[in-house]
Amino acid sequence: MDITDLIKYVSDSKEIIRAGLITIAVVVYAENGIFFAFFLPGDYLLFLTGIFVGTGVLKYPIIVVLLTLFVAAVVGSLTGFLFGRYFGSNLENRTKDTWYFKRKHLESTRDFFEKNGNMALIISRFLPYVRTFAPILAGISKMKYPKYLFLNVLGGFLWVFSLVGSGFFLGEKYPWIINYVHYVILFFLAVTTFTVVRGYFNLRKKKDE
Repeated sequence: MDITDLIKYVSDSKEIIRAGLITIAVVVYAENGIFFAFFLPGDYLLFLTGIFVGTGVLKYPIIVVLLTLFVAAVVGSLTGFLFGRYFGSNLENRTKDTWYFKRKHLESTRDFFEKNGNMALIISRFLPYVRTFAPILAGISKMKYPKYLFLNVLGGFLWVFSLVGSGFFLGEKYPWIINYVHYVILFFLAVTTFTVVRGYFNLRKKKDE
């Protein structure tokens, strides 16, 4: 895949946004806790949504967008938690990778949990792939509901309001940024790639010790 195809692929997030707020919310919901949806756009989808609202391309009040995506993120993560609590053992025991499940993502998330403890649920909101699997592992570990709900709500709030809010601010103050969304996507894609590669090598290093 050359750079042109790559840009076309990741630009699908713009089509998601243009499809409307409900579609964006469904993607956010799925990416936050359904294990086979780990590949969906997350961070840059929120950021671009903020830009599109700020520039008036997406015609919704910003508070409606923020609250809708906040609820989608929290409920999505809760879905992942409940799945991990009641069905997670089946996922843990899988040994074969498929297109919808990569064991390395589960293992790297477990390693992240061991290093960061309960705060992993908040920090993981800003980490691709880890964001999807963190609630599932919290469910597998039988984390108590009150603690999980608190961390879930706090993490969802920080993630949605910071990314959508900053995108909205830039879109409103600098409307010309709408012409450079490809660079925004590539920036987030670079961060995503760096995070995944670093997690992979950390996992390899841990196995070699």
